[in-house]
Amino acid sequence: MARISIVGTTGSGKTTLARQVAQRCQLPHIELDALQWEPNWTPAEPQVFRDRVRLALSGDRWVIDGNYSAVRDLVWAKADTVVFLDYPFGLVMGRLLRRTWRRSLHQEELWNGNRETFRQSFFSRDSILVWMLRTYWKKRQQYPALFQQPEYVHLSIVQLRSPKAAEQWLLSLDQMS
Repeated sequence: MARISIVGTTGSGKTTLARQVAQRCQLPHIELDALQWEPNWTPAEPQVFRDRVRLALSGDRWVIDGNYSAVRDLVWAKADTVVFLDYPFGLVMGRLLRRTWRRSLHQEELWNGNRETFRQSFFSRDSILVWMLRTYWKKRQQYPALFQQPEYVHLSIVQLRSPKAAEQWLLSLDQMS
């Protein structure tokens, strides 16, 4: 495992796990959100985003997190492993609520000066919480189907259904090194 893509529903812990894997395996960490979001929550132009991702993937070893279908072909073509965080709805929603509350309260900078606000997070159609509600079930069905596609047959798939399973998988990485 030298090129790992971590996917899952919004709020499942993709970035947290990617950071842990990167640290344990001494791999560069790539966060797709950081490549996608310009200041003021403006998405990068599609070709700019693809170019950024292509450049980020140019190394031989990395761990990347994110669900952007616009660059899945680039990421998964180069990846050797996909880790799918397939956690229960209640767990993910609870984590997302706590994270969003914390980020809004402390005005944590995310990418390119962007911050989550209470208004945006809790009272907007563009809320990350609304996004999670719209996409949670779709992602859980979509990924197993994608893993069966012929263009992704080269991928080793790791499906983790709980934080305990993720912890055990992380420990197994220590034994592989």
